[in-house]
Amino acid sequence: MDSARHANGQVASRSAAIDVGVLDDSIGYLLRRAQVTVFQRFFEVFAEVGLRPGQYSVLAVIERNPGLRQTQLGDALGIKKANLVAMIDKLEERGLARRLPAANDRRSHALHLTPRGSALMVRLHRLNSRLDQRFSQVLGTDDRRRLCDALRRISAQNGKPT
Repeated sequence: MDSARHANGQVASRSAAIDVGVLDDSIGYLLRRAQVTVFQRFFEVFAEVGLRPGQYSVLAVIERNPGLRQTQLGDALGIKKANLVAMIDKLEERGLARRLPAANDRRSHALHLTPRGSALMVRLHRLNSRLDQRFSQVLGTDDRRRLCDALRRISAQNGKPT
């Protein structure tokens, strides 16, 4: 649905303007709306490689941390074990990542990129950079830096009592 936000907090769509009221100043609501927009743009930019945002994140973290155990990866990215197992299965099916027995614990798996996965990462990082530039143009350098800093501070609150 095409929509635009007016200064008065109303969302205009093809059908009618809807007053979202207090949501227009709600951090959670605005983060979710921003996430929807970012994911829509992600799917446009990454369509040629057929990856989802979570899959790119998994590959990027494995690339930087070869041998990382699945549980560590899940904790780092906030992905539930069952969802991560299915995601790794798909990445293995595509020949991008592989599980190997962990050196000091054969019950857990160490994750590695395959040569094909490593080669693809160059292209994926370029696509991600293109996506990031689109949002940087909207925000500008200083606002982008401040937004990233603010989001890191919010993320750091995960699991902390309020």
